[in-house]
Amino acid sequence: MASIYKRVQIIINPAAGKDETILNTINAVFSGTGIEWDARITHKFGDATRLTKEAVADGVDLVAGYGGDGTQLEVANGLVGTGVPMAILPGGTGNAMAFELNVPRDLMGAATLIANSEKRSAIDLASIGDRVFMLRAYTGVQAEERASREMKDRYGNMAYVAEALKFAARPPEAQYKVAIDGETVEGKGMICYIVNAGASGGVALPELPGVDVSDGLLDLYLVTDGLRSIRNFSRYILRVGKAKAGIYHWQGREITLEANPPQSVWIDGEEYGQTPITARVLPKALEVVVPA
Repeated sequence: MASIYKRVQIIINPAAGKDETILNTINAVFSGTGIEWDARITHKFGDATRLTKEAVADGVDLVAGYGGDGTQLEVANGLVGTGVPMAILPGGTGNAMAFELNVPRDLMGAATLIANSEKRSAIDLASIGDRVFMLRAYTGVQAEERASREMKDRYGNMAYVAEALKFAARPPEAQYKVAIDGETVEGKGMICYIVNAGASGGVALPELPGVDVSDGLLDLYLVTDGLRSIRNFSRYILRVGKAKAGIYHWQGREITLEANPPQSVWIDGEEYGQTPITARVLPKALEVVVPA
């Protein structure tokens, strides 16, 4: 069966979490499909975005990133506004966007999708400054609390569980002021998430209800033990052992986040800077190959 994609650029993150034969698998799947493909290797943060832009300028009609969500984020940053679609080759530990879009989590299955599927899903992205993110931006986690590469290699998804639960036993550390489409929320918080896609890559954490990657809205979750607001909110309870905290939820197209003291900001697992930030939704900004 001939693929609708004639020129495909594969961008490979060799530091991704899986240990597998990449080129042989892709070559076996693409053989006989009419796909002309090339592979480039990343070495440092930013390479995947640069290589994606070079591939677009060279006239490819699809870019596929092999790696985790950080690699997919970089590829997406290189594709926004170009009209060139993206494919996901999950090679990381979590692979949350693959879960979100029901892309096969094995390399052969994901490569076969490129060869056989003619369906694409238009998904929202979000921007903070000149950076685009696919999944979430968050505060309240310090660099030393991040799941290390060693932890991911040793424990897989459980490394993310250990990371995410650290905040549950801590008292609130920051005073947050948030503007959601111009309406203000204030309160002390442990951790704050601005979410575009709800999947967590199979990690055993509470589901984020109501998150839709194509609804034109961002979802804000503030984890705290108390809150003042001039806006209606929905509330959930997170219980971890004997600890519990309230999770407050809003939706909007533009979210400005301030914190006192300023908090570190992470975008899809990569450190961005510090608050204040403003996140804006980019409705249906990117097409991704999905199962038919």
